[in-house]
Amino acid sequence: MKIVLLGPPGSGKGTQGARLEKDFGFKRISVGDILRKHVAEEGDLGKRIKSFIEKGEMVPDEIIFKLIEKDLCHKDIIFDGIPRNLRQAETLDKILAERNERIDVAILINTPEDEILKRLTSRRVCRECWEVYNLITNPPKTEGICDRCGGILYQREDDKEDVVKHRLEVYRSETEPLIEFYSRQGKLIVINGRGSPEDVYEGIRRALELDNPKVQA
Repeated sequence: MKIVLLGPPGSGKGTQGARLEKDFGFKRISVGDILRKHVAEEGDLGKRIKSFIEKGEMVPDEIIFKLIEKDLCHKDIIFDGIPRNLRQAETLDKILAERNERIDVAILINTPEDEILKRLTSRRVCRECWEVYNLITNPPKTEGICDRCGGILYQREDDKEDVVKHRLEVYRSETEPLIEFYSRQGKLIVINGRGSPEDVYEGIRRALELDNPKVQA
């Protein structure tokens, strides 16, 4: 099964994708995690990627597809952060078709923009292990310190309010058309993203008819 997770930045795609990966054995291709890894390594590619991320702009397609190419061999995949526009969706469909494969379902985590703004500006990330916290819903036990590894927490540049607003504008213009794209294919499932992470996860699990955690999907 190959699943695309859709939703605005901050809708919880990463959280839900990681949970599905852990419980059902999917390979999660998280473009955000892959890009942040390269940025942290501070190589030439990482510096180029960083320049796009800090401005809230999309990283060019040729970089994205090159970075995920090696992971497309897995049978069960969750695509988190790709595709982000119609061009990427069409390219991904073409690549999968060459392997006699296809996207089976696209899940939209539908979350209002006021909720997104509140979530993202309150988000903090560990510099060492990338554990994610939220100052409102999931604060660390000690302010500024990661519960998991003791690393320092920081606010990502793309989580600052002005950049978040720009990211939402980019989402509206670039990513929202994917909703119609997958709806026309009969592959779209819409999940209410306003609830708790657990509520959202249960909605996704039921929609996918996944009943046995730890069993390959």
